[in-house]
Amino acid sequence: MDKTKKEVIIGFFVGVIANTIGTLLYVVLFSDLGIAETFQAAIAQEHIGSLLALGAILNLVAFFGFLRLKRDYRARGVMIATILTALVILYFKIF
Repeated sequence: MDKTKKEVIIGFFVGVIANTIGTLLYVVLFSDLGIAETFQAAIAQEHIGSLLALGAILNLVAFFGFLRLKRDYRARGVMIATILTALVILYFKIF
């Protein structure tokens, strides 16, 4: 595997982890329910896409952090993770 692909994959995993941490952080700080109950309520009320979108805000920090450190390929990986999240949100909005 060449260095470019490795950097993009690292950025992708950072984007997925940042999105997960952002979602969990939002749930812990702003929900009266536990984590599992909040996700069950979001699925039941069809708000899981909104919950994922709020978690994706943390991807901005990772993206611009990588750009500032001149890690363009890692920033590209974070962008791919963000686009994947957008496609998942679109799926939940349509179906």
